[in-house]
Amino acid sequence: MASLIKQFVNSICSPVTIFTFGTGFLILFLSFPKQFTSKWVSGPLAILGIGFFLFGLTDPHFRKIVTTPDNVPIVALLFLMAYFTWYAVRKAVRNDERLAQGKAPIEKEESEQKVLVFPYLIFIEFVVALFYAIMLVIWSLALKAPLEDPANPTISPNPSKAPWYFLGLQELLVYFDPWIAGVLVPTLIIVGLCALPYLDRSTKGSGYYSFRQRRVWVTGFLFCFWMLWITLICFGTFLRGPNWNFFGPFEAWNVHKVVPLVNVNLSDYIFIKWLGIGLPKQWFIREAPGFLLLGVFFFVPPLIAAKTFCRKALQEMGAVRYVVAAFLLLMMIAVPAKMYLRWAFNLKYLIAIPEFFFNV
Repeated sequence: MASLIKQFVNSICSPVTIFTFGTGFLILFLSFPKQFTSKWVSGPLAILGIGFFLFGLTDPHFRKIVTTPDNVPIVALLFLMAYFTWYAVRKAVRNDERLAQGKAPIEKEESEQKVLVFPYLIFIEFVVALFYAIMLVIWSLALKAPLEDPANPTISPNPSKAPWYFLGLQELLVYFDPWIAGVLVPTLIIVGLCALPYLDRSTKGSGYYSFRQRRVWVTGFLFCFWMLWITLICFGTFLRGPNWNFFGPFEAWNVHKVVPLVNVNLSDYIFIKWLGIGLPKQWFIREAPGFLLLGVFFFVPPLIAAKTFCRKALQEMGAVRYVVAAFLLLMMIAVPAKMYLRWAFNLKYLIAIPEFFFNV
């Protein structure tokens, strides 16, 4: 029975199924936050997740991957981030209910119960620091430092992986050119996080948890954090094996695994497959459909939204902040859109100009 379950899990595990299921679950979670943060729903889900993890430990390959010293913090990261996300949304739901009843947020009532920093806060911080010091000592004794042999330029590890905090960007290299995955996307992440306080100047939800007053921003942040960061890190950590092939959680990493891929560009689809005329010699004619598609993607939706359901947002934010927010939102959507195009159609580039080393 256990082997059948493992085979079934391996058969359905692929980047597209995991990403789609995770996105669907996140949408359900944020669509019904009150129900999903209740103990009657969150409790069974937590038991199911922990039960699957414990069941996986019975498999030698799964146990080897998750107990590797490098990967243990990622396992802890998954459980901790899941708990704190649930806890934050739960507090937001409680505050939204209180605000709907005309009451003040919980944080405001707690702030009125003032105490002295010393000894109350200092004592708590000292106890927490002492606990973490003991935990780090036990951790260092229980897990060996993940040090490898001295670097050898003639031998490369397979798979060769970046540190865990860069594994999400390394996963993006499968779908994007290096200048996008390694330069543009990290820059936009930093710029976007820095710009958030200036894009949303509303005082609602400031200083206390609230989901109803910050639904759009909280949803966008959680999608970026969970699906475009944590999920991609888990892909690179647990599911990417030799030759960067994708393996199921209970599938042994076979270095000889061959995955046939026929990567084509948008221009190949249009001029060769659909029109049957061959690729034009001039790059600006060959890649004109890609430029047109990107132009429509980045210009048409913001204009339509500004005239319809985002009219109020445009008035409150102004033209400049609205354009910046729309661009960041579209870039966020473009990342999973390009990933799905790669999974569904083996589409490598929308624009491929090798003459200038420019690929999108």
